[in-house]
Amino acid sequence: MLSAESLKQIDTELAKYPADRHRSAIMGALRIAQTEKGWLTPETIEFVADYIGIPPVQAYEVATFYNMYDLKPVGKYKLTVCTNLPCALRGGVDAGEYLKKKLGIGYGETTPDGKFTLVEGECMGACGDAPVMLLNNHKMCSFMTEEAIEAKLAELG
Repeated sequence: MLSAESLKQIDTELAKYPADRHRSAIMGALRIAQTEKGWLTPETIEFVADYIGIPPVQAYEVATFYNMYDLKPVGKYKLTVCTNLPCALRGGVDAGEYLKKKLGIGYGETTPDGKFTLVEGECMGACGDAPVMLLNNHKMCSFMTEEAIEAKLAELG
């Protein structure tokens, strides 16, 4: 279900915890699986749970609680825009609206070419850099004015 390389990475996560606490590795293990597969199918979530040795429901609880896990296919570039109050006051809502207009999609949607998925996100802990956008759950993009958004989209090609 997962490559030998991904299983090795999950083993590294498991090694961080005592044997009776392996369930603590679930967040990292799901991240590794999602990186390989692109998103988390029910079968992948169950496979990871079995591999770690926890009931699948515990893995589902994590995968459905955190918005970094994708339970349906997403575009090549997942753009998560923070619209919580501090970011909203500094242009987060405007950045989101600009992206909606520019990409022709709403939050939770993917462009027809499969390139971009737009997500409205919760606080990312970077209020001083607002408006902020998270790229593919890993790269924080700060001060996302219309000009900065244009530059980022051009960079992503």
